[in-house]
Amino acid sequence: MRLVALLLLALASGTACADTLGLGLTTSTTLAPSLPDASSMADWHASTLWIIIFGFILAFILAFGVGANDVANVFGTSVGAKVLTLRQACIIATVAEILGSVLLGYKVSDTVRKGILDVSLYNNTEKELMLGSLAALGGSAMWNLVATFFKLPISGTHTIVGATVGFSLCARGFQGVNWGTFGKIVASWFVSPVLSGIMSGVIYLGINHFILKKEKPLEPGLRALPFIYGFTLLVNVFSIVHDGPSMLKFDVIPWWGAIVISLGVGILTILVVQLVVVPRQRKAINAQLDIAATKQENEVKFTFDSADNSRSPSPPNQDISVIEKGISPTTYTFNSTTEVNGYIPAENKSNLLGSGLDTTSPSSNSLGVTNNSSQVPLVSTNQVKVISMEELADKKDVDADRIEVKSLFSFLQILTATFGSFAHGGNDVSNAIGPLIALWAIYTEGSVAQSSPTPIYILLFGGLGISVGLWVWGRRVIQTIGEDLTKVTASSGFTIEIGSAFTVLFASKIGLPISTTHCKVGSVVFVGWAKSSRQGVDWKLFRNIVIAWVVTVPLTAGISALLMLIFRIAFL
Repeated sequence: MRLVALLLLALASGTACADTLGLGLTTSTTLAPSLPDASSMADWHASTLWIIIFGFILAFILAFGVGANDVANVFGTSVGAKVLTLRQACIIATVAEILGSVLLGYKVSDTVRKGILDVSLYNNTEKELMLGSLAALGGSAMWNLVATFFKLPISGTHTIVGATVGFSLCARGFQGVNWGTFGKIVASWFVSPVLSGIMSGVIYLGINHFILKKEKPLEPGLRALPFIYGFTLLVNVFSIVHDGPSMLKFDVIPWWGAIVISLGVGILTILVVQLVVVPRQRKAINAQLDIAATKQENEVKFTFDSADNSRSPSPPNQDISVIEKGISPTTYTFNSTTEVNGYIPAENKSNLLGSGLDTTSPSSNSLGVTNNSSQVPLVSTNQVKVISMEELADKKDVDADRIEVKSLFSFLQILTATFGSFAHGGNDVSNAIGPLIALWAIYTEGSVAQSSPTPIYILLFGGLGISVGLWVWGRRVIQTIGEDLTKVTASSGFTIEIGSAFTVLFASKIGLPISTTHCKVGSVVFVGWAKSSRQGVDWKLFRNIVIAWVVTVPLTAGISALLMLIFRIAFL
């Protein structure tokens, strides 16, 4: 009956406000402030101040969890490919996340706080909606921290949407949820990893065909470099300029103006890279290749110094080494009576040179290990560095980028990761502070209308919490995305970054809170599969990640509903 009375009051008042979302959906809200005068507002502020205080605390904890989990996804591939150190990734992410949250975060925050629920059902019960937002923050924060502890990359979007639906089901039942908006958001969770993965996979296959497979990939890579830079900047500039932040006056620029500006920046970038960057890259990479060639020639070297050349050569006064690049060898030291003859012990035949050379056997040895004092003594101690055949068989460098490829794509990966972090700040900061913005708007207006624009200082607050979470705990999920799920190199990392960043930026512009986690994991899996078929991806780990995705919405909804039930009993 109470719900029917509220609906009749809404129809009678005739004051409905259409909140048009970026999704093309409209949520009707009856906006009649129940606390119009100053004295009532003072009482309202006094009675709800504690909710605001706890809201800011829980929002910071949630932002911390989003930073530790979601931002780690953004820079996980860069750290995994050894293009950036963890410290460098955290510094870049801090700047990019805060800028993205301030410049782009307002759009998705509107969807999170007003698009999922029909807030008109809470008219004249503003405190109940504030308690619901508090419950949503609490449920989201709990699951984010638990998942990060277990190093599982989950979706911040999943957690906040599930928690919002959970408290609404407890407070208003099925009528409290805008199921059309919710359905499109849920659909985006499945579409986004596939779309992002296909985009990254196609880009990788193109780069692999035209650059990576070439016998000498340097020149094809240098020819493609200006266009790759130009395309990367064009996409990101358009995403910022088109219907951009009002504080920069970008919202008055028409769509064709955004296209002209983006094309101009892209063409200018192509020219600068072609005239300045390419010559410098060519010179620097050729120098690296010369150094590497010289090092390779000296990598496996035997030097013998014997007084009698007719006999088996004696080892010199230096190390005898057989070294496989990237493998730490075992070192053996022999005394001054050791001479090289030619015996490999039977128990060590699985080794390349023998993992435990027998210094007591008088038998002849291909390396000549004899402990016979009648032999010609050596001048000083010698060392033999040995690696096993098993190690050589297990060593797989086929997925590693060559020197010129890594040099070409390293900075590109950093650039795309930075834009990806910027996009993440614009999209996922709303997951942390969307309910907080709703709390603040209801607190200041005394109405569920939430008609005031998103305050910049709250966006900054969310960006700060995200950055702190990345610095303190981000390394856990970075390892999962950058190292455990698949082997990431500079070239494959670039394709992962550009594909997922493009998908996230596109979604941010239309106001759709998709999952950056799903985009990144989808790109990682598709590119890893394209590189090495099934062997390129840890499918068991991927299965665990998908399970975490599936349980996130019902779990956070349940926690939020339980908190809402407690709040209603205690405070309403």
